[in-house]
Amino acid sequence: MRDDTIHETPHVKEAIQRLPEPVYNHRMFRIKRAFDLCLKHQILPKDQWTKFEKDVPYLRPYLKEVIRERKEREEWQKK
Repeated sequence: MRDDTIHETPHVKEAIQRLPEPVYNHRMFRIKRAFDLCLKHQILPKDQWTKFEKDVPYLRPYLKEVIRERKEREEWQKK
């Protein structure tokens, strides 16, 4: 999934920690499977590829929340 490839900044790391456990576990499975296939110089069979309509941005709502909270915290610290 596309959100699995987002560069891990501090904001992204915080958003990942906020994921519900099943979503986090699915993410880790996909990443471990990709790493394993990379080490073996293999490609995931086409029937197991994520379809475009199923590639939902599962991390982005959490990421937006983290960024909003950090901005709000910075505003409060300025006062």
